[in-house]
Amino acid sequence: MVDLDPVELEILRNQLESVAEEMGQTLIRGAYSPNITERRDCSTAVFDADGRLVAQAEHIPVHLGAMPEAVDAVLDRDPQPGDVFALNDPFEGGTHLPDVTLVSPIAPDRDPGSDATDSEGPDILGYAVSRAHHADVGGMAPGSMPAGARDIHQEGLRIPPVRLVEGGEIRAEVESLILANVRNPDERRADLRAQIAANDRAEERIGDLLDDHGDRLLAAFDAVIDYSRERVEAELRELPDGTYRAADAMEGDGVTDDDVPVEVAVTVDGATVDVDFAGTADQVAGNVNAPLTVAKSAVYFVIKCITDPEIPPNQGCYEPVTVEAPGGSLLNPEPPAAVVGGNVETSQRVTDVVFAALAEAAPDRVPAGGQGTMNNLVVGDAGFAYYETVGGGAGATPDGDGLSGVQVGMTNTLNTPVEALEAAYPLRVERYALRDSSGGEGRYRGGDGLVRSVRVETDATVSLLTERRRHAPRGIAGGADGEPGINRIDGERVPAKVTREVSAGTTVTVETPGGGGHGQPASGSDDASHGDGATDDGSNDSA
Repeated sequence: MVDLDPVELEILRNQLESVAEEMGQTLIRGAYSPNITERRDCSTAVFDADGRLVAQAEHIPVHLGAMPEAVDAVLDRDPQPGDVFALNDPFEGGTHLPDVTLVSPIAPDRDPGSDATDSEGPDILGYAVSRAHHADVGGMAPGSMPAGARDIHQEGLRIPPVRLVEGGEIRAEVESLILANVRNPDERRADLRAQIAANDRAEERIGDLLDDHGDRLLAAFDAVIDYSRERVEAELRELPDGTYRAADAMEGDGVTDDDVPVEVAVTVDGATVDVDFAGTADQVAGNVNAPLTVAKSAVYFVIKCITDPEIPPNQGCYEPVTVEAPGGSLLNPEPPAAVVGGNVETSQRVTDVVFAALAEAAPDRVPAGGQGTMNNLVVGDAGFAYYETVGGGAGATPDGDGLSGVQVGMTNTLNTPVEALEAAYPLRVERYALRDSSGGEGRYRGGDGLVRSVRVETDATVSLLTERRRHAPRGIAGGADGEPGINRIDGERVPAKVTREVSAGTTVTVETPGGGGHGQPASGSDDASHGDGATDDGSNDSA
């Protein structure tokens, strides 16, 4: 066994994380679609040979927390050096169909500590993983996020783990099959090739580190995971033992507008946490069902926030946490359940309800409710697909105002700059501004939402998948709730989830929710503090 001193461990940890970050940059700079190049709706990570997360880039929480399931699914297929597996099946390691994941064995053609090459080929030292939201993967509506889908077959092409690259060569028949089932196949091909390049970069960089450090690099895989687990366990021991409960609801499933209950019991027991979603609704006819991998991602995000966000994010952070949901429920559905909204919207509600449950255990670390939605806006036809998640108000914290105009919770994307959007699509942005005074009052005020109005300049299909249109983001500790969001098409108020054919000249407006306030307001609302100003990119600074 190789012992690493703290300084060496820190150096190696940062080098491993830099590999994941460099993968992300390779993907972003090599992709074609604005959804990846501008919004950066993608994530990259490095795993060890046993499928344990070692290092990740600071990308999308809902992607990253679910990646281990994708690697496990590939490990069952006997991956070999030179392979790249593609998958998006939510029931075999995916999240929802637009998120296409590529998993590649990392097998530099060298041995740790030696310049010799093994005649039987290099050993697999780990896995490179990239996940990107593709703007269209087929299905019943452009953009592959139809509000009214009733089963997964309507949402797009479903890809179980399959070799896209074998022995270093792209399998043309597999790529052709994928591209034949999507709109704008040239854009999809370019984005897939960018993901392959990102995974290749990981193997190259791990090979460089192996040359520099030999078997001490492999020892660092174990050491960084142990380090993170020990730090998370130490933080959890500071929380009072007990079972904490909370409940919330989804605002319809896209088929009906009836509330869909989400319930949780969080049990803290020393250095472990058990999160049980018993009491949550059965799976529904619409598309807000969320695979258990998505629920796990949301739970991991919350645990990371209430412990120490500076703990290196890897498998060690997850090991003290167990997550359970009844089979056949909203958070553990059986196929062929529709799930595209579960990844983007139900994940946000899971985040909110777990935060709410832990408010008693960690009152100094739990914020008021943020906007609680990704405000998914999709516009497209046979030739293009525009996808955007629109920022809103963050909840106030125990010691500060919530940020305005940012992504919260399970997404960490940027916005699409107006110039890039209008250059790439037959769309025009008529208004993009803060939604003044939409944040809740309090000792500290919730952040304000945004208003984004887009004029569609061709006949197209519009899909909206949103939440917090009826139930406001909650204030906490006496703070007021934030304002619910509003969706409009040509001025007509429309439901939280809707797919509609529109004619050229139609304007779609999304007014996003404000965050909840924290604490009793000071006497006289004019004296209350207020969060000011949106970030310049709409990203989630907390993730």
